[in-house]
Amino acid sequence: MKKIISYPLSIITVLLFFLAICLFHPIQYVCFNLFGYKAHKKSVDMLNFILLYILLVNLSTAEVDNKVDLPVNKPLIFVSNHQGLYDIIGIGWFLRKYHPKFVSKIELGKGIPSVSYNLNHGGSVLIDRKDPKQALPALKKMGEYIESTNRSAVIFPEGTRSRDGKPGSFAANGLKILCKYSPNALVVPVTVNNSWKVFRYGSFPLGIGNKLKFIVHEPIAVKDYDFNTLFEMTEKAVVADIVS
Repeated sequence: MKKIISYPLSIITVLLFFLAICLFHPIQYVCFNLFGYKAHKKSVDMLNFILLYILLVNLSTAEVDNKVDLPVNKPLIFVSNHQGLYDIIGIGWFLRKYHPKFVSKIELGKGIPSVSYNLNHGGSVLIDRKDPKQALPALKKMGEYIESTNRSAVIFPEGTRSRDGKPGSFAANGLKILCKYSPNALVVPVTVNNSWKVFRYGSFPLGIGNKLKFIVHEPIAVKDYDFNTLFEMTEKAVVADIVS
């Protein structure tokens, strides 16, 4: 029954989503080229807000459980499990205060209104998962960027999204490079729950009645631990609060 009900609601949700990203593409362009970074960021923040709460049409909600007041004068590395598109939107909105920049796959850098423009111009980096030689300097650049600006990077160590909510194995290399080139950073584990349910049936129809939750855990200072210990602590914190 839920799947049947989801069809008309999904049509409206998808149309609103597509309308929003098409509308904000020229808005981002104008903000970035005429008014600079701050205006562009505000346009991206508003887009994330709209995209996140379009989910209300699909009888879904999103909330954040932020367990700590994170500093704004230090670089941050958010490390999250990955369940779907709404991970990025939710983190982008709920953690907007920290200027999150994403480590994203290169395929997202072309052809998607608003999304591709922001990834290319908003400070994020695009990596080719098939070409480690390309990924290394991109991650180095991201680490140096957050170190010098006291902004934040967001990385999904699973590499690909979980389609059933169960976490995959975490890869260490990306986080290791970010930590190396941002030694003053705090690593912040983030747990995402129920984002995968939005696409439980595939790309269409959308799952309805979902309660997305983003849990922000206590930060871990890069300087305080050797990398292997830090990585183990981070993965453990992320995975511990995942609800299957």
